[in-house]
Amino acid sequence: MSDIHALALILVVALCTFAIRALPFVLFGGSRELPAPIVYLGKVLPPAVMATLVVYCVRSTTFASVSGFAPQFIALAAVAVLHVWKRNVLLSMFGGTAVYMLLVQIVFA
Repeated sequence: MSDIHALALILVVALCTFAIRALPFVLFGGSRELPAPIVYLGKVLPPAVMATLVVYCVRSTTFASVSGFAPQFIALAAVAVLHVWKRNVLLSMFGGTAVYMLLVQIVFA
């Protein structure tokens, strides 16, 4: 790829990214009321995405031995407890990841 092609590609990607980021402000900016379907999606999509991630994370769980499933479900419980306690998504994700890694690397090694 030549330098001109690389520059053109970078410019197109930058323009598309800018357009995608600016589109909601153009469509829904100002004092206009959000349409009901957009409000509904704003309420429903975050829990749906989190549920999808949970299913994705535990889809390959093996129950042949305790070390195959215990770390995943203990970490999943830690995520739930942290989230109910602090209501902080980042803390829940990082805390659950830390618990899982400690269990896999130290306890169930």
